[in-house]
Amino acid sequence: MLEQLKRLATGIAGLDALLKGGLVAGASYIVQGRPGSGKTILANQLSFNHARNGGKVLVATLLSESHERLFQYLSTLRFFDPSRIGEQIQFVSAFDTLQSDGLDEVVKLLRREIARQKATVLVVDGLLNARTKAESQIDTKKFISELQGHAAFAGCTVLFLTSARLDDGSPEHTMVDGVIEMGEELIGARSVRRIQLRKTRGSGALSGLHDCEITDEGLVVYPRLESLYSHPSRQDPADRTLVSSGVPGLDALIGGGLARASATLAMGPAGVGKTSLGIQFLAQGTPEAPALHFGFYESPQRLLLKAAALGFDLEPLQRSGALHLCWQPTTEGLLDGLGARLLEQVETYGIKRVLIDSLGGMTRVTTNPARLSDFFASLTGELRARGVTVLVTCEMRGLIGPEINSPMPDMSSVVDNIFVMRFVEYASELKRMMTILKVRDSVYDPSLLEVVIGARGLDFKKAFKQAEAVLTGSASSTSHY
Repeated sequence: MLEQLKRLATGIAGLDALLKGGLVAGASYIVQGRPGSGKTILANQLSFNHARNGGKVLVATLLSESHERLFQYLSTLRFFDPSRIGEQIQFVSAFDTLQSDGLDEVVKLLRREIARQKATVLVVDGLLNARTKAESQIDTKKFISELQGHAAFAGCTVLFLTSARLDDGSPEHTMVDGVIEMGEELIGARSVRRIQLRKTRGSGALSGLHDCEITDEGLVVYPRLESLYSHPSRQDPADRTLVSSGVPGLDALIGGGLARASATLAMGPAGVGKTSLGIQFLAQGTPEAPALHFGFYESPQRLLLKAAALGFDLEPLQRSGALHLCWQPTTEGLLDGLGARLLEQVETYGIKRVLIDSLGGMTRVTTNPARLSDFFASLTGELRARGVTVLVTCEMRGLIGPEINSPMPDMSSVVDNIFVMRFVEYASELKRMMTILKVRDSVYDPSLLEVVIGARGLDFKKAFKQAEAVLTGSASSTSHY
């Protein structure tokens, strides 16, 4: 039987997910990154979270910066609690000792403080200064080794912070149990923070680069969704239960409704009725099976006005808890942050049907388009596993034209159902039409349907029976045949 190592949670949810539960208790880690990358915030956020859970922390700085200045910066973050300082978190400056007496005296100082404070976490900020003070690599190894030994004897987990980007073969890397690297990348005009676990001895971890950001809460880490949910977190509740799409005429064409815990893609140009279809889908929410609008282009106020114009009053559904609205702008944000926010809403409110309006809003914030297929497959897979029925809208380029392009590779295999909505020029009129391209594991009517938007929303009727080339957008009559 495999022995499970004891974990020390950082209290930073995304980071603990990367670490598969937290740091290994009693181990030592290097946190490296350029100045401003977030190392000090990570270490202090961990420290205050640990103190909040009853732990004792010793923060030793080898830098010349005063503690008062550090506290001034930390006070802008919500995790900072000055009442913890002195009793549960002790800050010690070892800068003067390092400059005047060398590394050996720093080790003696920290050993005394670990014992006196009964510290369970030790943070050493300024490993680069210790490295430059060392006369050789052996002295650096000795410094780290002696601190590790004293800390391990006291049952203390150690974090060394350094602004140097140490190579994998550096003496520091070979000595510690884990290496956490933080960085920042400029993509176009956007600055994106990243975190990577470069070494995790004796522990599984989610590898690769993951996005993070610094907010008023402190450091927030967003594990890549496709690595976090490479397998759904629970068993897919696949069954034959059907739920209404909100449009009785559409339900009749697809065998009675949408399969529960399925994903449906509605594609079409702007103005063709995708969001209107979504509104009717959302209107089927109940307090027992709530619905969620996860939107990008329609603010909650505009969505409510649009629904009212279609004859649907969504405000009572909101008040009863049958409907929740979650809106986010497309100008900023992180792709995995959006996924995390969506899943958090689903978990918090017990959501059973979701409208993602639209897929384009999600893709606009990505910094790596090659990830989109894997990301969306993981997201829909996790939503299905949570028993959520999903409707996703996606805008197609061009109001009229012969081409119908998938929004991303392999999209047809990711979703269960595909509805294509188009504008059609026919008999000197511009009409809306829809066709059902795919309904997984069900018989469906593939007829060409005219979309009629009336006082009670969308409805569909079979049309274009005497026409050809309808899907090109420019239909012609076949009555002369």
